[in-house]
Amino acid sequence: MERARTVEQIRVSLEAVLNHELPGFDERTRLFEDLALDSTSVLELLIGLEDSIGLEIDPTELNAEVFHTVGSLTDYVCEQFAKVPVDLR
Repeated sequence: MERARTVEQIRVSLEAVLNHELPGFDERTRLFEDLALDSTSVLELLIGLEDSIGLEIDPTELNAEVFHTVGSLTDYVCEQFAKVPVDLR
């Protein structure tokens, strides 16, 4: 998945979780400090991302650094997509 599209999907999922638009949203936006996410909203975000981008997220692979910024979450999602085998049939 293209990085810009991934960032957009994260924005859409975050807006759904937080119930408001996110002006000034970019890859430097901090998930906990700037957006006030908590553990419940992180779970909702992950479920929303799984539904919107079709990627299964393994919670055992997650650590706090993944959720530092939108950019770090985007890095994680892009890395997970890179691991998905492509069916060439």
